[in-house]
Amino acid sequence: MRLLTCLLLCLGPAASLCAFELQGEPVQGGLIFGLTTPGAVVELDGTPVLVSQDGRFVLGFDRDEQGEQELVVTEPDRPPKRTTLLIHDRDWKIERVDGLPQRTVTPDPEASERIRQEAQMVATARLRREQRADYAAGFSWPAQGRISGVYGSQRVLNGTPARPHYGVDIAAPTGTPVYAPAAGTVTLTHPDMYYSGGTIILDHGQGLSSTFLHLSAVLVESGKRVNQGDLIGKVGMTGRASGPHLDWRMNWLDRRVDPQNLVKTENGRTSP
Repeated sequence: MRLLTCLLLCLGPAASLCAFELQGEPVQGGLIFGLTTPGAVVELDGTPVLVSQDGRFVLGFDRDEQGEQELVVTEPDRPPKRTTLLIHDRDWKIERVDGLPQRTVTPDPEASERIRQEAQMVATARLRREQRADYAAGFSWPAQGRISGVYGSQRVLNGTPARPHYGVDIAAPTGTPVYAPAAGTVTLTHPDMYYSGGTIILDHGQGLSSTFLHLSAVLVESGKRVNQGDLIGKVGMTGRASGPHLDWRMNWLDRRVDPQNLVKTENGRTSP
């Protein structure tokens, strides 16, 4: 697994009292993976964080998060250990596009209702919370191709800021295989959503999930367990897509995080 930083926090009068280990960086769109004593209780800014039976946990930070958050780890029969995480800002690519037909910027009422219903389906699928830490074995690219879009970028359409792009786009021919980047449980499949077309959501445990958009084929069913590297779909250009590509997104709870922090990129292409 490619991680930005590796931190071992020794909170106590001696190094032998190390309370937990953190890998990652508190940065907008970032993930931190933690390891503590089994049975410990973990909270981030007062919100309980799931911990696996072997003491693993994960934290995530949204694109626009700022300021400080307090991480509290309470091991069995020990006082709480506290550390402050300062969220680092990132620079985002902003692009202006003018002269678009307004209907492509503002969906009609019928499309809006469909979009609302599909958004609810996605939100429900992401409610899954299990102690499993399928993410612990690391991540690989779900498809091979050129990186054509990055997390956090944003377009201003006819003067109106669109929602930021929350995934990494991998340009590849229609039919290119899409593989599970890590083990998990399929929580949603859909052949053709309004925006995202063929869609799969894969839960990696503890509220961390991957979403795969614009698929030409969905090859798994909801509820199926998959291993890293299993074939789950094929690249397409379904939904609102201007060309064949895979849009890979990740969430931790309700926070959208950057998948590209977890995998290698070489010369603008995905690297296994």
